[in-house]
Amino acid sequence: MTHAETNAAAAAPGPERASKAKVPGEGSFWLSEWAFPVFVATLAAGIFAGTHLYYVYQTGAFNEVAVVALLKAGMNGGSYGAAAAFGAGFLFARIIEGPMVGILDIGGSLQTGVGIGIPAMLLAGGVTAPLEHFWLALPTGALIGFAIGCLILGIRRATINSPESTSTFGADVMMGAGNSAGRYLGPLVIIAAATASIPVGLGSIIGAILFYWWKKPLTGGAILGAMLFGVFFPIAGK
Repeated sequence: MTHAETNAAAAAPGPERASKAKVPGEGSFWLSEWAFPVFVATLAAGIFAGTHLYYVYQTGAFNEVAVVALLKAGMNGGSYGAAAAFGAGFLFARIIEGPMVGILDIGGSLQTGVGIGIPAMLLAGGVTAPLEHFWLALPTGALIGFAIGCLILGIRRATINSPESTSTFGADVMMGAGNSAGRYLGPLVIIAAATASIPVGLGSIIGAILFYWWKKPLTGGAILGAMLFGVFFPIAGK
């Protein structure tokens, strides 16, 4: 092969050259699927340890002041029901949301769920050792985080990553609404759901109406309604 032919072959965008193109880091641990539970475990370990610091030294919790106040109220009065319900509810919602949208909301799932909800449940059950000792808080948080990461991967494999899956399970219309600005996203969620498909849009509207009737943020109702109707009326994957 001449020098000119060699240059032409190198410039040709054929399958041989395309097959050699590789994403930096592809195949390494950092881009592997199982790196995700390790990352979640690391974050959860630090957050749970921060709650330990707050429980012992009254400082260090990784959360908003209003949310930490729920845990503080339990520490002062002995009733952890509000903190446990609020934190666990956020954690449950984000574990369901994470596999669908491919993004785990750290604030809602880890900071609120692992940092407030799970500690509140442990304290309500009389289990105080993980929050009294730093050396125990770190592995406890790591185990919780690793379990959350594995659960999210399991849900993702059983739903949108399943070989038999022909639906996005409502993932097209999921939106982040984890802060105080989330209350204004309700109409946008409904519009996005209606754009995805008519049944999913109706589900979003029904969910929003029900949550408004129950005096709850209608954004959550719109998202849950869209997800529910997305299961029964699948949106064809692209």
